[in-house]
Amino acid sequence: MSPIAHSAPQPNATPPELIRNFCIIAHIDHGKSTLADRMLQETGVVEQRQMRAQYLDRMDIERERGITIKSQAVRMPWELDGSAHILNMIDTPGHVDFTYEVSRSLAACEGAVLLVDAAQGIEAQTLANLYLAMENDLTIIPVLNKIDLPAAQPEKYAEELAGLIGCEPEDVLKVSGKTGVGVTELLDTIVRELPPPVGDAAAPARAMIFDSVYDTYRGVVTYVRVVDGNLSPREKITMMSTRATHELLEIGVSSPEPAPSKGLGVGEVGYLITGVKDVRQSRVGDTVTTAVKSATGALGGYKDPKPMVFSGLYPIDGSDYPILRDALDRLKLNDAALVYEPETSAALGFGFRVGFLGMLHLEIVRERLEREHDLELISTLPNVVYQVGMEDGSQIEVTNPSEFPGGKVATITEPVVRATILAPSEYIGSIMELCQNRRGTLRGMDYLSPERVEMRYTLPLAEIVFDFFDALKSRTKGYASLDYEPDGEQDADLVKVDILLQGDAVDAFSAIVHRDKAYAYGVMMAGKLKELIPRQQFEVPIQAAIGARIIARENIRAIRKDVLAKCYGGDISRKRKLLEKQKEGKKRMKMVGSVEVPQEAFIAALSQDGGAAEKAKK
Repeated sequence: MSPIAHSAPQPNATPPELIRNFCIIAHIDHGKSTLADRMLQETGVVEQRQMRAQYLDRMDIERERGITIKSQAVRMPWELDGSAHILNMIDTPGHVDFTYEVSRSLAACEGAVLLVDAAQGIEAQTLANLYLAMENDLTIIPVLNKIDLPAAQPEKYAEELAGLIGCEPEDVLKVSGKTGVGVTELLDTIVRELPPPVGDAAAPARAMIFDSVYDTYRGVVTYVRVVDGNLSPREKITMMSTRATHELLEIGVSSPEPAPSKGLGVGEVGYLITGVKDVRQSRVGDTVTTAVKSATGALGGYKDPKPMVFSGLYPIDGSDYPILRDALDRLKLNDAALVYEPETSAALGFGFRVGFLGMLHLEIVRERLEREHDLELISTLPNVVYQVGMEDGSQIEVTNPSEFPGGKVATITEPVVRATILAPSEYIGSIMELCQNRRGTLRGMDYLSPERVEMRYTLPLAEIVFDFFDALKSRTKGYASLDYEPDGEQDADLVKVDILLQGDAVDAFSAIVHRDKAYAYGVMMAGKLKELIPRQQFEVPIQAAIGARIIARENIRAIRKDVLAKCYGGDISRKRKLLEKQKEGKKRMKMVGSVEVPQEAFIAALSQDGGAAEKAKK
C-alpha cells in the first residue's frame, strides 16, 4: 500500500500482532540483495539520494564480488488496510559455504520469501534453503524474480516452483528487483500471510543472539530477537551460557542505520550495546535475560557448525603473530563458523590451524584478515580430518599430514558428503564421469522437468574441496549448481606421501592422498621443488616416498666450477686428474652439506594460489 513516516520506535509501541519477521532465501546470484534494495526504497527507510546498489552489503569484499557473506537485519514500516505494521527483514547469503548464516536467520523469523530467478529456475541451494526453512516450520512465500529479463520464463518456472512447494502456479508472485514491479504486492502478501511472532510479554525477558559485530569505539554490538518479556536501556542483563552480567548502555533497531529506542518487546529484532570489549562474552546462539528477574530456561540455540576444511594460516612476518591472534578473535565474533587453534611449523614458524566450511569461506576469511588488519598471510594446502585406527586399537585424529602416525595402521576413515547437483539433462554423462573420477557413488537421480535433472552423489570431502566445483562448471558450461552436506565417514585406501630432500623428510610438503593419486602428487611436488630450490654446490635428489618406497625422483644439478678453464691444450690425463679431484670434493661436500630451502619456495609450494610460484621464481 504505502510507506509510513520513519521515526524511532517507542518502548513496546508495536504490539506483536503488527510485527512480521521474515528473511529472503535463494541460490547465489538470484537477486536477493537487489530485491532488498527495492523494499528499502518502497517502505521509505532509505531516501532516494542515499540509495546505492546492494545497500545492506556493508563489506568491501561483498560489494566487489557481488555476493552476500553476512546476514543483515533491517526494520521497515509498512501500512496495510489502515494498520501500521513493522517488517523485520533479514537478507541472507546464497552460497553453500554460508548456509550457517542462513540457518541462524531462519531461527529468528516466522516466514521466508523463497526467491527463484525467472531465467534460471530452481537450483541446488534453492532446494537446500527451502528444506532448512521447512525444518524450522516457517511459512514460505514463493517468488519469481527478474521477470524483466528477455530470457525469463515465468510461467514455466512458476509451475516448477508450485510443484516443489505444493501450491498453485498462480500463487507464485512475480517481481523484478531491478525495476520494482510487484514489490508492493509482495510486501502486502508478507503482512497478510505471515504469522505474527508469539511470546509472553509478562514473562521474564528472553532474547536470542543471532549475530554480533565488533566496533572499535563501542565494543561488541549484539543483535537479538526478543522472544518473551522486554528489554530496556540501563537494565542489567545476563548472558545465560557464561553468566556474565552487563549494563545495557544502548538498545535500538537497524532501520537500516542504527536508531536508539526506549526498549524492545516481544517479537522485535534489534541491537544491544553493553560497552564490553571482550569478544568471548557474546556468543551467537546464547540467550540474554535480565539480571533482576531472570528467566530459568535458555532458548534452543543453534547447532555448532562443523568445519569441513582445515588450512594453516601463518603470518609472513613472525612478529605479526599476536596481531593475527587478535584478528581471529574479532572475526570469530562476526563469523561464528570459524574454528582455530595455535600450531607451529618447522618451515613457517608460529600460526593457526583454522577450520572452514568450504573453499570460498577460506578465501573470504583470509582476504578479510589481510584487508581489515593489514596482515600478510600464507595459507597452506587445505586438509580434511581423517580418523586413523592403529593395529593396537588406538584411534588418532589427523588434521595435518605431520600428525600422521608412523606405526602399523589398520584403518583410515575419511569424511564424505551428500552432494546434490542440478543441471540440464544433456550434461548427465560428463557429470557422471567427473564424479566417478572423484570416487563418487550415485545415490539417485530425479527429473524436475524434461530438461532439468537432480543427481545425488556420495563423494569424499577431500575430492571436492579443491577444484571440483570449477571442473563441474566447465563441463556443464556454467549451468550446473552444487550443494553438499556432511554424511558421516567411510574407510579409504589413503597413504601419506613424504617429500625427501637429500634423504631427509620435509614435514611441510607431506600430504595424505588416495593410493591411486599418490604417484601423480609425488611427481608434481618433486617437479615444483626442482624449479623453486636454488642449485647447491652439490647434487640434491628430491624424492617422493610412501613409507620406505620411493615413487618419484628429480635431481637438482650441482653448480660446477669450470676446472678445465686453465688447461689449454696439453695431455688428457691432466684434465682427467682435475675432474677426479673435483668429483672427490663434491662427494665430501655432499656428506657434510645441508640443503637450505628459501622461504619463498615454501610459500610457493604450500600456497594454493598459483601466482605465488611465479613470484618466487622472480
